[in-house]
Formats: sequence, structure tokens, C-alpha cells
Amino acid sequence: MTLTGMLTRTTDNPILASAKSAGKALQAKPFRDRLALFSLRARGRKRVKRKHLIVREPVRHRTLFISDTHLGTPGCKAELLADFLRHNEADTLYLVGDIIDGWRIKRSWYWNDAHNHVIQEILRKARKGTRVIYVPGNHDEALRDYIGVTLAGVEVINEDIHHAADGKSYLVLHGDQFDGVVRYAKWLAHVGDWAYNLALTCSGILHNIRRTFGLSYWSLSAYLKHKVKNAVEYISNYEEAVAREARDRGVDGVVCGHIHHAEVREMDGISYMNDGDWVESCTALAEDMTGNFTILHWTRFAADIEEERAERENALGILPPSLPEPDAHNEAGVVPATADPADETPDDDLEEVVIGNHIPVAARDDAQPDSEKIASSAA
Repeated sequence: MTLTGMLTRTTDNPILASAKSAGKALQAKPFRDRLALFSLRARGRKRVKRKHLIVREPVRHRTLFISDTHLGTPGCKAELLADFLRHNEADTLYLVGDIIDGWRIKRSWYWNDAHNHVIQEILRKARKGTRVIYVPGNHDEALRDYIGVTLAGVEVINEDIHHAADGKSYLVLHGDQFDGVVRYAKWLAHVGDWAYNLALTCSGILHNIRRTFGLSYWSLSAYLKHKVKNAVEYISNYEEAVAREARDRGVDGVVCGHIHHAEVREMDGISYMNDGDWVESCTALAEDMTGNFTILHWTRFAADIEEERAERENALGILPPSLPEPDAHNEAGVVPATADPADETPDDDLEEVVIGNHIPVAARDDAQPDSEKIASSAA
């Protein structure tokens, strides 16, 4: 009998048959228990409320730029991206192309809960007042048929001129139009995409092995891309072409994606900025309230970082900040909410999120909700 048959059938299962002959009452066992009979283990999944995954006050930016998330592929770091979106807010959010990988979805369907959470976080930002601008790329080129349309609060445009806080103007586009392979030899681009996905698969396997030994994230595909001479020359030529276009347009700089290589640098008086990707480097470009741009790296969950920070502070004997003294209107000493209750909806407060593979500290059973922490402190 096959393993599947032994797991799903009860009458022919020799282990259960022996139990029956011994006079024991037979009861339906959970699938995990049946797997345990054969020393197998199912991968765990845990449901937690979204508010319990937000472990600190979100950082406020003037503008955020993300691209090349490639939702719909196994290589997308969707859980990290959703965590980034929960802990970072902005007045304007640019989605600079290749957000959904239509090329891959046409070949085979891949979409899990984490990918849904990314879409939900983006739509939540649009609903809460963030201006969300979608600039399609080559992998989601089907959306270029909807240029000028607003979908669920998300504006779809071909390119944009972004005016920074310091008055400078920046051309925002995906950048695939400066890729000769994509433009003139699309079949070769698909072959390259297949080879790149293979490298990402190998990189993911290597990352899982490294994580088993407690090592940090390292991308094999990014290493190969930066070591191969032709790839380095391709990146350099691409950056020069994009900067030249910005100079011809009369703007101060350009923000793009496409090549999965985050960078901010000056090129002959033009500010070239690439926001990177979410399959290798997990980076975004952020503008602060004064017009300065920086690359944000998000390769670890905020909950894990906060847990390590708390452990370091405990080791140094640093006490957490005390609660404010209760006043006449707040006898229990409960900390007032910083958000306007009118802005909160049942969706935002009670939505359950399924966490698979890696479970952040805030999603574990021993993580205490904020309301319980406050009540215990007040007592």
C-alpha cells in the first residue's frame, strides 16, 4: 500500500487495525497525527491578527518607491514586503513596474496568502489617503492598456514627473524601454527570464540551508550578476542610457527599476536612483520630508529586530519607557490611541493573517497583544 493510502484510509491501516484488535476505541485522527505515525511532519501555518504583526509605530516618509516585486512567482519575498508595508507609511507610494509577473503567471500559476497580503496592504494605503501610482513594467505590460485609469484608488500611468520636497523634479519610469533585449529581442528576454528564475530557485535553496545553520540572507543570483563581466557592463550601459534620457527631459534626476540593482548616485549632474527589487535585495527607495533619498533594506522581519533590540536592552539593564501617569479622565492609566478611531475599520483591526514558513516573534503564541500588556502594566 502507498503512503497516501495509509494516511487517508483507516480500515486497512495496520497500526490502527492492531489498536482495534486490542479493544481500543477508534477515533478520526488529525492529518498531523497520521503523519507522525510515519515520522513525517507537516509545515505549520499560523493565523494571527494583523494588528499584532505591527510591533512598532510605522515610519513616516514623504514618498516611497518600490518595484520588481514579481508577485506570482516563488522568488518573491512577499512576507517581507508585506511586513515592510505595515511598518512604513508615505504620502505617495510609487509602484515602479513588474509588481505582478504576468510572464510567469501565463506559464504556471503561483499565488499564496502572502501575495494576497501585499495587495491588501497596498489597497489599504490607497483607502487611507496615500496616493498610489502604478507605473507598469515589461512583466506587467498588460496594465499598459489601462493607462489613465484609476483602479481601486490606484492610478495607472506610463511615467510621471515627481516633484521632491526641495523643489527638484525626477522622472519616474520602469526603464524597460532602455533594455535593448526586451525591446528588440523579446524571445531572448523570455529565455533570460527562465535562466534568471532558475538562479533564483538555486538561491532560495541555498538560503534555506544557510538559515538552518543560523547564517544571514545571501543571494546567489545577485552575486553571480555582479561578478559576470557582461552583466556588469549591461548594468552600466543601462544606467547611462536612463540618465541620458533624464538629461534630455530637463529634469534633475530619474527613479527607475527593472535591473534589480538598487543604487543612488550622481551621473554628470543627474541623480540616478534605482529602487532595487523584492526577489534578491528586498529594497525600496524613500524620500524624507526634506527631499533626501535613501535606499531602505528590509531583509528581516520588524518583529525579530525589535525582539533582539529588547534582549540587548535587557542585558544592559535599560528599562522600557514607563506608562504616563493616570489623570482624572484616564484612571486606569491606559495609553490613548495615536490613531483616529474614525479612521479604523473592522478590516484593519480584526483581519487575520496566515503566516507560513518563517513565523515572526510577534506572531508566536507567547506574543502578548498590546491591550493585554497595557492592562497588566496598569494592574
